Amino acid sequence: MTPKQKDIEPKTLVMTGRDLSTTVKEKLPASLDPLRQYFNEISRYPVMSREEEEEVARHYAHYKDKASAQKLVVSNLRLVVKIAVEYRQAFQNMLDLIQEGNMGLIRAVDKYDLSKGTRFSYYASWWIRAYILKYLLDNFRLVKIGTTQAQKKLFYNLMREKQKMEAMGFSPKTKLLSERLDVTEKDVVQMDQCMSHRELSLDAPSHFYEGKLNMDFIKDEKPTADDNAELTELKNKLFAHLDDFVASLGEKEQKIFKERLYAEVPVTLQEIGDHYGITRERVRQLEERVVKKLKTFFHEKLDA
Repeated sequence: MTPKQKDIEPKTLVMTGRDLSTTVKEKLPASLDPLRQYFNEISRYPVMSREEEEEVARHYAHYKDKASAQKLVVSNLRLVVKIAVEYRQAFQNMLDLIQEGNMGLIRAVDKYDLSKGTRFSYYASWWIRAYILKYLLDNFRLVKIGTTQAQKKLFYNLMREKQKMEAMGFSPKTKLLSERLDVTEKDVVQMDQCMSHRELSLDAPSHFYEGKLNMDFIKDEKPTADDNAELTELKNKLFAHLDDFVASLGEKEQKIFKERLYAEVPVTLQEIGDHYGITRERVRQLEERVVKKLKTFFHEKLDA
């Protein structure tokens, strides 16, 4: 079942058929036999040259015939596998990703405009990646991501930004990534962990203990009744003095607190910087100062 698609700006990809075939075979884990079998099946379909692609696409644009559409699809099935392999660490079932990517490929056939001068495989890679990314966002279970503006930005751009920095000769360190993507270092670390680990089913048998499920080893972290009472009392104290704290801040600090630290969906550093005519770095410095003030203020209130 295909999720409802939105306008997403995915990463582009251009490779020759031979490069694509070699890269996929090198990256596929040995244990994925069904995936290898699928790749062997689709390898029977030749990759069309640019001239062949244009001819078939022109024929489809004029006649909307099923045969031309099928030629465009089957000649780019290996492109779908190549893109899906990039996300193999973020989702366990590669065939599901390929299925979604194939749906994006079919969508690309329908939306392709030959007059724009772009090769079909280049254009299709955008739709393929869009469908795969949307599917991942909708189907993460153990680690639910994409719930905030910063997380969604990271999910779509973290891998691309890493590759861009490496191509420029920079090491993609957490601090540099957070600055370039205008998010916190903590957000970068969390998203990197989500994207670099496979999904794990709680219902699956444990690989290390016979007769046990994965869920048997997860600690119950539900707070006790005493913990809840203590937490409620602490929250009441904090909220009782919140207005006093906000009143102690300057104008810029108040805006940063309300629209970044206290907001469910925070605005970016750049947006606040544009509002006051200051740099993003200056806004970040002010934010750090507000956080320090907040800690000092409430430590004093709680110790009183």
